[in-house]
Amino acid sequence: QVQLVESGGGLVQTGGSLRLSCAASGRTFSRYAMGWFRQAPGKEREFVAAISWTGGSTAYADSVKGRFTISRDNAKNTVYLQMNSLKPEDTAVYYCAADQYGSSSPRESQYEYWGQGTQVTVSS
Repeated sequence: QVQLVESGGGLVQTGGSLRLSCAASGRTFSRYAMGWFRQAPGKEREFVAAISWTGGSTAYADSVKGRFTISRDNAKNTVYLQMNSLKPEDTAVYYCAADQYGSSSPRESQYEYWGQGTQVTVSS
């Protein structure tokens, strides 16, 4: 069992930056690939970024490539999403998710555990 708690969301202007954190409970965090997904109002949840359980592989949605960076600190049981050059279309609730022994999959169905989400709002 893994529990995930996101933090770091908030209101930022276009072009600004935020860093999201996702803290995981349990002693086996290092065995989980971690993903970030987001859901904007009236839209389906979509993949943002993922990192494999080894940290050696990452994947990004085309819409965030070059602007967002996913990383993990297994000693702190935490995964991060650094978001730069934010745009109004990045406004959404951001969720982190865990996939045991995963390989940075963009597929929601691969992820067994989900956090409650953190709101990111980018003003124009």
